[in-house]
Amino acid sequence: MIYESSYDSGRLPYKPDLARGYWSKSSDFIFTGISLAFRLDVFSIAWIVFTYAGCASVIPYIAALFLFVVPLFVMQSFLGQFSSSGFIAAFRIAPLFKGIGYISLAVNSGVLTYYSVFAAVPLLYLIHSLRPTLPWSCEGIKHWSYNFTENEVRHICHILSNDPLPPNETHFWIVTHQIPSNLFLNSRFNHMKLFEPHSEGFYISWEVLLCTLLTWALIAAIFSKFNSLEKLSTVLRYCIFTVFILLFISVLRFALVPQYPLLSLFDFFLPSWDKQLESFPSVGIFVISAFGAGWGTIISLASFNKFKTKITQNSWIICLGQMLVFLSFGYIVYVTDIFYDEIRQAYDSKEPDSYVYISKMWVLFLSTGSVMAEMSWANLWCILYYAMLFLAALITISISLLSTLQSIFDDFEGYRTCKTEVTLIVIGLLGICSLYTCSNKGVFLHVIFSNDTVVTQTALNLLLFFVVLWVYGRVRFQRDLEFMLSQSFSTCKIYVLRFVSPLCLIAILLAAIFVSVIYHYLGTTVVQIAALLFIVLPWLYIPGYMMYIMLQTTGTFKTRFKRCCRPMDWYPVELEDRQRYEQTMRNADMTHQLHEVEEETVT
Repeated sequence: MIYESSYDSGRLPYKPDLARGYWSKSSDFIFTGISLAFRLDVFSIAWIVFTYAGCASVIPYIAALFLFVVPLFVMQSFLGQFSSSGFIAAFRIAPLFKGIGYISLAVNSGVLTYYSVFAAVPLLYLIHSLRPTLPWSCEGIKHWSYNFTENEVRHICHILSNDPLPPNETHFWIVTHQIPSNLFLNSRFNHMKLFEPHSEGFYISWEVLLCTLLTWALIAAIFSKFNSLEKLSTVLRYCIFTVFILLFISVLRFALVPQYPLLSLFDFFLPSWDKQLESFPSVGIFVISAFGAGWGTIISLASFNKFKTKITQNSWIICLGQMLVFLSFGYIVYVTDIFYDEIRQAYDSKEPDSYVYISKMWVLFLSTGSVMAEMSWANLWCILYYAMLFLAALITISISLLSTLQSIFDDFEGYRTCKTEVTLIVIGLLGICSLYTCSNKGVFLHVIFSNDTVVTQTALNLLLFFVVLWVYGRVRFQRDLEFMLSQSFSTCKIYVLRFVSPLCLIAILLAAIFVSVIYHYLGTTVVQIAALLFIVLPWLYIPGYMMYIMLQTTGTFKTRFKRCCRPMDWYPVELEDRQRYEQTMRNADMTHQLHEVEEETVT
């Protein structure tokens, strides 16, 4: 046996799950990878990128692809595909750092608890879009405007929503315009200050609660009915195709919204330099969303690939496909911003002594509703649009849940015989925890947690670079990668991975920490506790597991440390691939020994 076994360290060896399955089609990995761009919570952080930079954000985005995104995709895909295991068991490559996998398990669970709100809210709007009159249209407002004053009701569909000071030569006043589709969500909570984190009182929206329960019921039904990877990947593929089609239709319809459609397209693709520079700092945080909600999803998805799948080409296809998805959603945000800018400019031209502030919140989900209410066939467009957002959220939850569950089954052998029961229990627990997002305090949770997950993702990616390229080693990583791909992998790319990519991630990490601190300053006590449980405390898994595994190993402290840093049971799962790998390593060892003999002879 060429590779080192856990038996040598006094521990039980890893037993691969030979029944875990592969993708029904090799292209499923590409489609699920592209669908990671459906992580729409990131638009609550970085929608400003497309509002001000437009298509020019592609320039720093492509630079980021070369510097760290694609290299990181390749590295994570290598871990999953070579080991055929999820983001926990894949750390057989360096068992001392297996605690990283358990951090990911906690973070992914935290993400899944709040992400259901991104399915529940579109589902709520989708259901109300089936009514003859849209509730957020001018005609439908009167049915839920009992919390507004007479003046607010009179002006809510126009530029005013409060009484301005009387215009004269000495006064300058500010007019705040509340968007009807935003206020509609507030009305579901009977709370008009919904997105103010320090607002008093605790309110639950029973409609959002029912939509959340329905979302988790659908997730449970999907994983129960399609309980094999082949069936689930087929369902995901058709759902992803459907979202692509609906997104394309939505982009075409939103392109006709501006008063001058061609000019808006030109401004989107060729914005001014000052606008580009204003938005560039946000792009780095934005591209982290390319790796999906939580961490380790790429590792788990790649573990379903055949051993010789070309991950380098697939990584580029996925990243470029994600960029097109980001641009599509970004263009919808951009057009929505133009729509409200035209309203503001029209009012400012009539009242030069005033300034209009339009309160846009959660632009992609809420503010777009009032834009579609002004379209012909408004109900149809709202149905298509919110169906797309709901389906995109279901896909994101399903993929993240698949990644998390498979990692659990790979690492805990005893759960493999009762996968359905464990799956339903996990879904039930996540559903119960997610009910807090149905309150006026919890609906704000995603904004803070989205930033926290960016911090955690970036920090874990930095650790991954250290583990693979420094602990496992550059030479062994390059050897294994070339063996798996059956093609050479240049040393220049390895040095980019070792030095350039980590520096980029450090810069992003500092920026993400800064943003996260600001948001936590605005958060409630419950949000701070949730962040402590799901984000901060899991970092104790790393030193805790280090101590645990060293105690399980025999020998002196130095011997234990070295053994725990060496790969254990690190080999391809399929017998034919394992035999070829053993032969390759045996030949490499013989070449190394001959080289040492030649050096001694020369000396």
